[in-house]
Amino acid sequence: MERPDAGGRAALFAPNPQADEALVAAFNNGSGITGFGNHDGTLTVYFENNRFRDAGLTTWASKVFKAYGRMVERMPTVNKLVCDAANLEHIGFIQGTEILVRDMQNLEAWLKRSGAADSMPEQAEIRG
Repeated sequence: MERPDAGGRAALFAPNPQADEALVAAFNNGSGITGFGNHDGTLTVYFENNRFRDAGLTTWASKVFKAYGRMVERMPTVNKLVCDAANLEHIGFIQGTEILVRDMQNLEAWLKRSGAADSMPEQAEIRG
């Protein structure tokens, strides 16, 4: 996949349980992680971890929508990185205002590991 434009489809990720510790440290508090593949096999990901405890970013889905918006609008952010694809698990897709989680089990495991189990979506299909 390449960087999507607004309304385009992007991948959703959760850290692999064996991911590099420094990378996982960046993705704290149940980060919503979205991104795309690069030609060299790496991934470019945008993420939102609600570091400043914004009341509008308490759910995993709201974090995903925020990260996706930054990515498609090409907004400057410190919540962006390029990493080896082996560090992340592909768990679904986002397109515009719709999320489809294809691997609820990995998402749930990630949210539990990061202390954000209460932000788990109730269903795999989410409309924002």
